[in-house]
Amino acid sequence: MDRRSFLSTAALGTAATGLAAPAIAQENPQITWRLASAFPNSLKTLYGNSAELGKRVEAATDGAFKIQSFSAGEIVGGLQSSDAAAAGTVEVAHIPTYYNWGKDPVWAIPTALPFGLSARGMNAWLRFGGGNDMFNEFLSDKGLIGFPGGNTGAQMGGWFRKEINSVDDLKGLKFRVGGFAGKILERLGVVPQQIAGGDIYAALEKGTIDATEFVGPYDDQKLGFVRVAPYYYYPGFWEGGATVHFLFNQDAYNGLPEHYQSLLQTTCQSINANMLEMYDYENSRALRTLLAEGAQLRPFNQEIMKACFDTSKEVYAEISEENETFAKMLGSMREFQNEYYLWTQVAEYNFDTFMMVQQRQGTL
Repeated sequence: MDRRSFLSTAALGTAATGLAAPAIAQENPQITWRLASAFPNSLKTLYGNSAELGKRVEAATDGAFKIQSFSAGEIVGGLQSSDAAAAGTVEVAHIPTYYNWGKDPVWAIPTALPFGLSARGMNAWLRFGGGNDMFNEFLSDKGLIGFPGGNTGAQMGGWFRKEINSVDDLKGLKFRVGGFAGKILERLGVVPQQIAGGDIYAALEKGTIDATEFVGPYDDQKLGFVRVAPYYYYPGFWEGGATVHFLFNQDAYNGLPEHYQSLLQTTCQSINANMLEMYDYENSRALRTLLAEGAQLRPFNQEIMKACFDTSKEVYAEISEENETFAKMLGSMREFQNEYYLWTQVAEYNFDTFMMVQQRQGTL
């Protein structure tokens, strides 16, 4: 190619690039949204992943699509973020939907039910088992559409001022416990309290509550619960794999260009994985810190676990008789759960068990 030919080609390329710019700008309209998180901004895992939606979407659209995040209490209280999204006060909420279970127990299922699925099982059921599609059918008359946006993994059972050695020890216990678990535990004498994350420590310190669960070591250590309630129980059988959802105002979402809608869905999926990866990385180190700070690690014994399991089945049966949507979603989840544990007890369970033995023996 001679010099003149090269310069002509280069000039044509520059012109073509210049012509493309307005088209790109037109394809990526300038949009600014607001997001209300259910969590305080002190929590890197939960609030941090709320804010991650805006960061990733803005980067992918070269700054055209902005989503500004607000922590619990800045616009609305943490428990009201989904109402704010439905009303259009904000365009997005990031919330465990079981915060709304009192309106309808169906809200609890997409986050976690007591003795429900693990994190991997929950992700599989929501995405491939029709769980999230059924949830969006439920949301269709509520002005919302939702996609999973984080999972905590199996949670801890919480912080207690006294040891819990029997079902009788649960009677009269004022326990901050999220979502649907309170309905189960109430049958065993617990007095459940629903308190947003940012308000828990003060309630525990003042004695307004006797115990609290939140998530797991990494978040719990930051919130300082060990200083006022040293007994740290496990597992949080009510949240074997708790999912947090991004809930979008339906009109706002439907008004987006299709490629923006697609971007939101794929970004939600990436954040869903991101949160679980953060917890898997951080929790073991945080647990060591908590033990050094005086945490007394305790398992719920089999008497307590079995009593809670049996009670949960009774409650689910009662609700299913009256709530067709609950029965449908629970039935779908249980059907998948039986298949899921059939498989995971073969390879995953035996591999992990062998490797845990090696870790305990110091042979890794």
